[in-house]
Amino acid sequence: MTTAPSPAARLAALLPDLSPLRSSADFRLLWIQGLVTYFGSFMAMIALPLQIKELTGSPLAVGVMGAVELVPLIVFGLYGGALADAVDRRKVILGTEAGLGLLALVLLVNAALPTPLLWPLYLVAAGVSALSGLQRPALDSLMARIVPHEQQTAAAALNSLRWQFGAITGPAVAGLVVAYAGHATAYTVTAVTFAVSVLLCLRLAPAPPARDNTKPSLRGIVEGAQYAWSRPVLLGTYAVDMAAMFFAFPNTIFPFLADDLGADWSLGLMYAAGSVGSLVLGLTSGWTSRVRRHGLFVVFGAAVWGLAIAAAGWFGNVWLVLVCLAVAGAGDMLSGLGRSTIWNQTIPEELRGRLAGIEVLSYSVGPQLGQVRAGAMAGWTGTRAAVWSGGVACVASVALLTAALPKLLTYDSGTDEDALRRREARESRPSAA
Repeated sequence: MTTAPSPAARLAALLPDLSPLRSSADFRLLWIQGLVTYFGSFMAMIALPLQIKELTGSPLAVGVMGAVELVPLIVFGLYGGALADAVDRRKVILGTEAGLGLLALVLLVNAALPTPLLWPLYLVAAGVSALSGLQRPALDSLMARIVPHEQQTAAAALNSLRWQFGAITGPAVAGLVVAYAGHATAYTVTAVTFAVSVLLCLRLAPAPPARDNTKPSLRGIVEGAQYAWSRPVLLGTYAVDMAAMFFAFPNTIFPFLADDLGADWSLGLMYAAGSVGSLVLGLTSGWTSRVRRHGLFVVFGAAVWGLAIAAAGWFGNVWLVLVCLAVAGAGDMLSGLGRSTIWNQTIPEELRGRLAGIEVLSYSVGPQLGQVRAGAMAGWTGTRAAVWSGGVACVASVALLTAALPKLLTYDSGTDEDALRRREARESRPSAA
């Protein structure tokens, strides 16, 4: 006769799985490094659009920031993927972190001018997008190498918790810092966090390419794209996320939504609310390590995101709006856990960097275009209509894509051929652990 688990055991089963932190020293370093830089990055991420709003008073001018970031992200994201398969990924991470710190110093100098200029803000936004595009494939592809196969979902959950900490504390503190100490102080904090990050990354072990003769090339990028196109499950993860973010990413018009609701004080909370929802899910994510149907995570999470964003645009009570944004954040994290796990469990090591470059586009281009869509739509129909109509379009697009790519829903890490091959390849390498 089996004994029912105690309440303490049930609670422990919900808590985050910390096994990746125990099993990998490099994962620990990167987790701490990200904890530091995300805080600073979110400070700048909030201060920058606020500064553009103060200089122009135009929602379209704020939304244009997404268009400025788009081309560098596409070009350098794809090249960064090929680069990650060709050189030491540690060197790529180090170089781009140093470059991001220098761009924070440019923002600081501009903010210190008697009359800050507008064009450097767009220039830095493009530079950050380019360096992020170069870095993310190296950073993301490294996870599949340094974390055991069966711990990929747990690692994704821990990385999401780290991100949510920055997303909650960064905007909340940024709003106060900008209001009481100015933009220059916010940018100073950002520059300091990147300096700390470089020191931490120096301690990472080298991560040479899987094949010594690989060189970054257009042919290599095309090879990665062809692989992704031939895998309906991968294609589904990219398409669902891009559609959800394009239609339902209203963050850039939050300053105007706060004005419409007569609650200017709520702006920092709006930026942080989604991360609060994600944090709650992350803190109770222990159960996700025992799930094998990660495609369900992708679809269900994206649908919840769209429904919650639609409700946030419909309600006129600021507290209900904040609750909806928190629910949206939980849905987004669930979808992200599914995507990250599928990517790291199925993609071969020799293609991991190039596919990570495509992944950067899938989860970054959508929000960038979404900023432009939200800003333009808000100027045409009004802020709240731009929010709720985007949420409705998100749900509809997720439903259509799921019908077109049904293998995403049936993905099972225990039976999927690509996942099984990836596990076997990793276990056959002496350094896999």
